Amino acid sequence: MALAARSGTLGVVSVSTRAVVTAALAAGVAAAAFVSTLALAGAAVALVVLLALGWPGLLRLPAEGGTRLVVMLSGIGSVAVAYATPGEPVLRYLPMVLAAGMVLAFLAEMMRRGGRPRLVESVSGSVAGVVVALACAGWVAAGRSEAGAALVVTSAAAIALAAALSAVPLKGWARLAVTLGAAVVAGGAVATVLPNIDTVSGLWSGVVAGLVVGALHLLLEQLPALRRRLPGLAASVLPVAVGGILVFVVGRMVVG
Repeated sequence: MALAARSGTLGVVSVSTRAVVTAALAAGVAAAAFVSTLALAGAAVALVVLLALGWPGLLRLPAEGGTRLVVMLSGIGSVAVAYATPGEPVLRYLPMVLAAGMVLAFLAEMMRRGGRPRLVESVSGSVAGVVVALACAGWVAAGRSEAGAALVVTSAAAIALAAALSAVPLKGWARLAVTLGAAVVAGGAVATVLPNIDTVSGLWSGVVAGLVVGALHLLLEQLPALRRRLPGLAASVLPVAVGGILVFVVGRMVVG
C-alpha cells in the first residue's frame, strides 16, 4: 500500500478527468494573464510543480525523488528568468537554465545508490522533463510580448476547449480532427473580441493549440501509467506546459 501511494497508483484517472483537469489549468493560465504578469508567472510555477510530481511515474523512471527535484528546480528557474529578464529577447537566458538542468540531472544520478539501475533511461527521462518544464516559461514570455494578455488568453482558451473535447468517444485521427477544429474556432472567436490581437492570429493560435492537445493525446493514450493519479496529473499538465513555448513562438511569428 505504501509503495502504491508513493508511485501514484491510488485512484484511477479517466480520460474525461484528464480532459477536465487540462481545461481547468488552461483556464487558470488565461485568468492569471488578465490579472498581471506576476500572476501569470505564479500560474506557470504551478504548472511546473504539478508536472514534476507526476513526471517520473509517467515515464516509469527509477529515481522518482531526484527526477522530481531536477524537473521542479529547472522549471521554476526558467519561469523566474522569463519574468525577471529586462528587455528583449525575454528568453535569452533560457539556454543557461537548460544547461543547468542537464547538469542537475547528471548530479542526481551520481548521488543515486544501489548500482544505479536503468541509468541511461533515468538520465534521458530527467532531461526530457527539464525540457518540458522549461516550456512553461513560454507563457510568461508570451504575456510580456506585444500582444500580451490577449495572446495568452486566446491560446489558453483554445487549449481549454480542445482539451474538453478530447474526451469525446472517438478514436485516432477523428478525435484529432475534432480537437483541432474546436481549437481553431475558439482561437478565432476569442481573438475577435479581444484587443491587441487579430482574428487571423487567433486562428493560428488555435491551430497550434489543437495540434498540441490532439497529438499528445494520440501519443500518450496507450500508456498504462495514465490511469494512476500522479502520472495522470502530469499528462493533464503536459499540453498546457508544452503549449507555452509554442504560443510564444507563434506570437512572435504571427503577431510580432
